Amino acid sequence: MKIYKQICVTLLLLFVFQTLVAQNYDESKTGSYHLPEMLVTSDGKKITSFEGWERIRRPEILKLFEDHVYGQFPRDFDNIDFKITRQDKNAMGGKATFKEVAIKVTRNQNEVTVNLLMFTPNEPKEPVPVFLVINHRGLKTMDITRQNKDGFWPAEEVIDAGYAIAGFDVADVAPDNNDHFTEGILEKLYPGQLKMDNGMRALGAWGWGASRAIDWFEKDESIDAAKIISVGHSRGGKASLWLGVQDKRVAITVSNESGNSGAALSRRNFGETVERITQSFPYWFAPNYRQYANNEDKLPVDQHMLIALIAPRAVYVASAAEDLWADPKGQYMALKAAQPVFELYGINTNLPSEMPEVNQQIIHPHMGFHNREGKHNMTPYDWQQFMKFADHYFHRQ
Repeated sequence: MKIYKQICVTLLLLFVFQTLVAQNYDESKTGSYHLPEMLVTSDGKKITSFEGWERIRRPEILKLFEDHVYGQFPRDFDNIDFKITRQDKNAMGGKATFKEVAIKVTRNQNEVTVNLLMFTPNEPKEPVPVFLVINHRGLKTMDITRQNKDGFWPAEEVIDAGYAIAGFDVADVAPDNNDHFTEGILEKLYPGQLKMDNGMRALGAWGWGASRAIDWFEKDESIDAAKIISVGHSRGGKASLWLGVQDKRVAITVSNESGNSGAALSRRNFGETVERITQSFPYWFAPNYRQYANNEDKLPVDQHMLIALIAPRAVYVASAAEDLWADPKGQYMALKAAQPVFELYGINTNLPSEMPEVNQQIIHPHMGFHNREGKHNMTPYDWQQFMKFADHYFHRQ
């Protein structure tokens, strides 16, 4: 039996290795492609103003993403209750206040509780901005004892910079597992979504959970609810973008190495593809998305349009030079291609034509980017850049 398990593990690793190698990492082989028209309506009319964008084209594109990629984003529930279950006003040696907030949401006599962990600085005399992390790495990354200080969630550094930091485990709303992802809001609150080919799945559920955290921020007097920054890494970065699109209370949307079906262009044949992601993680997306595997040209949207839906609020895209699977260049190209919508609002983003050098940060009006050295992760270096961008955007310098 032990030998059999070892053989299975070896075969699985070999399959994964072959899959990664099979993806294209050669710029000369990305091929040609044509991005969908962002500022032309479904009936062929050109959009030339932000009023036309908001009234006609934005709803069209939003529905296309709902129907073909991420699924619906349900907003109805019967009740929401908040309870502070733990609190320490002398956390981090007196620098911060820790709170754990149980957010209980009820619909059709069923309920789900999202447990929000948060630290707020003690010194400020006024409400502060907050970084909200969609955390798919488990509670160990948000150790409230601060004995395990994980660079993925550097609470001390964020507090020292005058920000609050909060986060929740995605398992509270939808476990990050193909066999168990329904064991949360999908079975308990929104079972009808599971019967729909354009129904919400795990990524949408994680964004929904982040919106419930924002509901709390609006009641927490220590938080400036006009200055909420959503943050996600990898799959969490995809969810952060979708949250930023769906919830206009998010002031800055941060996507860290979200890659394919996140900030990177889908039509660019580089790194992870729609085929690979829908095969490996079908439970993240609406079932309709699978039809675009090896068929990206038929996809009615691309990810530059997702970024554009966040306008006129701010968006920050981060990459890592060794994370070719997530296609850093494709993420920068999507950010650049979203600029025309921001320009409708009079925001001159004016990003450089070429992606910046490694470890060079770009901070332009309402858009930011960096591509740090290293591998797929979210590190203290990334957080330093996020805070610099937030300082600039909120005029906190």
